[in-house]
Amino acid sequence: MSTPPLVPSPKVGFVSLGCPKALVDSEQILTQLRAEGYETAKSYDGADLVIVNTCGFIDAAVQESLDAIGEALHENGKVIVTGCLGAKKDASGDDIILKVHPKVLAVTGPHALAEVMDAVHLHLPKPHAPFVDLVPAQGIKLTPRHYAYLKISEGCNHRCSFCIIPSMRGDLVSRPIADVMLEAENLFKAGVRELLVISQDTSAYGVDVKFRTGFWNGKPVKTHMTQLVEALGELAAAYGAWVRLHYVYPYPHVDAIIPQMAEGRIVPYLDVPLQHAHPDVLKRMKRPASGEKNIERIQAWRALCPDITIRSTFIAGFPGETEAEFEYLLDFLKEAQIDRLGCFAYSPVEGATANALPDAVPEELREERRGRVMQLQETISKNRLQAKVGRTLRVLIDEVNRTGGVGRSAADAPEIDGVVYVKPPYEPHLKLKVGEFVDVKVTAADAHDLWAQA
Repeated sequence: MSTPPLVPSPKVGFVSLGCPKALVDSEQILTQLRAEGYETAKSYDGADLVIVNTCGFIDAAVQESLDAIGEALHENGKVIVTGCLGAKKDASGDDIILKVHPKVLAVTGPHALAEVMDAVHLHLPKPHAPFVDLVPAQGIKLTPRHYAYLKISEGCNHRCSFCIIPSMRGDLVSRPIADVMLEAENLFKAGVRELLVISQDTSAYGVDVKFRTGFWNGKPVKTHMTQLVEALGELAAAYGAWVRLHYVYPYPHVDAIIPQMAEGRIVPYLDVPLQHAHPDVLKRMKRPASGEKNIERIQAWRALCPDITIRSTFIAGFPGETEAEFEYLLDFLKEAQIDRLGCFAYSPVEGATANALPDAVPEELREERRGRVMQLQETISKNRLQAKVGRTLRVLIDEVNRTGGVGRSAADAPEIDGVVYVKPPYEPHLKLKVGEFVDVKVTAADAHDLWAQA
């Protein structure tokens, strides 16, 4: 009796754009594809169809996404689109993607695993008898093996006037705490040494479910940021790993996690999207908190945890921003001494209510103000990094090369902050290894990065 020929598994190409939250969506789709027996293709011509996960937050991201869709259509021809741009309409209510690329097979919004898989099944039927056991417990990851993003919720309850995320991703939906902890444990078991906690609003975790009590390892744990962080800190300690917090709004309960940073249970790093400092601008942005209170909070955090690194983002040239309001922002930055800072010139995103505000700032002036913020920040960053020369820091190695390695300290999140260039150890039998921690002595610094000796 002859053996029937093996039928090759269908192959799906994947293009992932946008923020870490979109990256997690991509990982979930890829995990489901693998679970059903699909393979991933490394090139357009090797794929039976292509999925493009898009970003639609600002004009530049929209154009990048549309270009990526166009390239996939040209190179392959069979394209399914998902992500934030899939939820956007133009001024006349038409789908932006279908208007530009009517030949795509299907369009879904963000966080739409079931809808994406339905489209894949329709245009590329799944293979028979998938080998589910071939899927690792931690799922398929697009990051290097030693770090991963852990998304704890979807959506956002804020209605910031410059943002359209709620219209694309919806209101806050928190994941069950047991599910979050199980994923974290599986990631650590798989070799992840740094877990980056992300959401649209990490501080609001559990608000939508009224901080419902869940269970982890037989213990009751509330669906609340502080208890989640405490549980993650305990888990990370068991594996000798880092936990880093992103997108943390400065609500009062955030103060409770600073002692855990001081004690080394989680990385002393807070990514706090402040956006501006002047109360009137914050009011027009419909943002919570004021600049004065944020200064007090930052000072209090540093008093409790001197080694804390604070990262933030700001918008220059928001509609109605006067020169005095902008100068107020500069004064705030001089006093706050933010460690890591990104500044964007205001971009009038289609659908944002801020576009209707009076006294729009001319584009040239928006860019000029952004430049002034970054010039000031370069001086602040240079001084703060220079103060680390001579100190010994723990570094997670991301890359090894002929001259040594490139790593990150507790002050450096991947891809958005600086790095530490590490010279190899003096002892020839010691070697730098990707995904491992090493203690280094800082020998030099510039405005962004550090140099050190292992």
